[in-house]
Amino acid sequence: MFISTTCKERGNGMNSEKLSTNYMICANYQKVLRKENGARVPQPMASGPTAFISEKEIAQDNPVDGHPSLLFLEEYSTTGHADNTTKIMGLHPQYLESFLRTQYYILRMDGPLPFEHRHYLAIMAAARHQCSYLVNMHINEFLQVGGDSEWLSGLEYIPQKLKNLNEVNKILAHRPWLITKEHIKKLLKPGENSWSLAELVHAMVLLAHYHALASFIFGSGINPEIDQDTSHGFRAPVVSNFCMCSNTNDSHVEDVISVHSSPGTSDSVSELEALMERMKRLQEENEEEEATQEEMATRFEKEKKESLMVVTGAYEDEWIPTSCISRYVDDPSFGYKDFARRGDDQLPTFRAQDYSWEDHGFSLVNRLYSDIGQLLDEKFRMVRNLTYNTMAIHEDVDTTTLRRAIWNYVHCMFGIRYDDYDYGEVNQLLERSLKVYIKTVTCYPERTTKRMYDSYWRQFKHSEKIHVNLLLMEARMQAELLYALRAITHYMT
Repeated sequence: MFISTTCKERGNGMNSEKLSTNYMICANYQKVLRKENGARVPQPMASGPTAFISEKEIAQDNPVDGHPSLLFLEEYSTTGHADNTTKIMGLHPQYLESFLRTQYYILRMDGPLPFEHRHYLAIMAAARHQCSYLVNMHINEFLQVGGDSEWLSGLEYIPQKLKNLNEVNKILAHRPWLITKEHIKKLLKPGENSWSLAELVHAMVLLAHYHALASFIFGSGINPEIDQDTSHGFRAPVVSNFCMCSNTNDSHVEDVISVHSSPGTSDSVSELEALMERMKRLQEENEEEEATQEEMATRFEKEKKESLMVVTGAYEDEWIPTSCISRYVDDPSFGYKDFARRGDDQLPTFRAQDYSWEDHGFSLVNRLYSDIGQLLDEKFRMVRNLTYNTMAIHEDVDTTTLRRAIWNYVHCMFGIRYDDYDYGEVNQLLERSLKVYIKTVTCYPERTTKRMYDSYWRQFKHSEKIHVNLLLMEARMQAELLYALRAITHYMT
């Protein structure tokens, strides 16, 4: 079994005095947050695991609670129960098992990093996107494993070794193409606060995991679990909630997707039929002829530049975290900027054949952090190959081209190009409202709204749209890891 006795001893072996102290820490922390925000801790505006999907509709899609073969939940769950994120991911039980095994391994199993450092890194990563859901969860977990409560006062109270990761955390979260071997060299520089290669790889995996998980949580409208008791008797301090942010952001997207915001049923059906026809035509064309390498390169550059136009200026405003999150954020004004910025041709495209996950990243990460490469590879393959051969009401549909277009569009926005992929397919398969949604969820997930979620694929099942979120999460995580691992490789050679 995948059980970490060391962690259980550390997490559950606190004496009553320590437990009481931690309870008081959480209670006092909540008071401070209320005072800072000048308001009571908000309650969810919608019941159920997500603000985007009604509980009735989730039940119709066969959720995790009703699935007969999810015994692995008890084995791999890091929270001890099926939390809201797990319930929504549970619409795809095969993927959920792979996800939970990986998350359990990086948080609970033997590894280079101390347990309290793992949870604090999760807090730092989630805070880059103001994901209070994850920040709250890992504040709680941090205290459970014996973390120093003073660290929760902000980044200035943590050890210098962890502080030194601020720059890498910031870059990986928003512009991973900027990470270089110099960043790696600086962290590994001999001295009292130096990192080992194994520790750094573990940290990179953790940071990328939680940046990407924040994308899934916001993209799926996951509700906070404000009244969820934890196993050790106190509740996580809740600082904000997803629904409040969602309501505030709806006004930003009206101009971007107004053409899609109030569709008729017949329009939705015709859109679905047209998409299926384009998929069929692309599959037939791929069997008949291949574009030249020059044409492929041109289409990539065109798609990369067109991605600049996907989101309007409404999203370019500076986004400052709330006070309760900002204590864990260094340089809050640093955010995503388009890889292909106007007038900027200095950034070289990341060519996948020069450094791919399969040929390079997998072996490096597996060598420096035992077995994690295998778990990550299984998860990436699982989500890319996941299919039920359905599209909305249609069965026996090959969705390979659609899944590939979504994955490669995410990587395109991060400057990663596959020589053997025709990027003309992206424009043919992904409508504008879907591109807006993908870019928002992937690049600045805290701005995702229900309006965006509702605007695309209106005839599809919610489980199919959650599958899109799983693809976005994993494509983003792999993109971050490719840049990080390539920088480590450059340092080592």
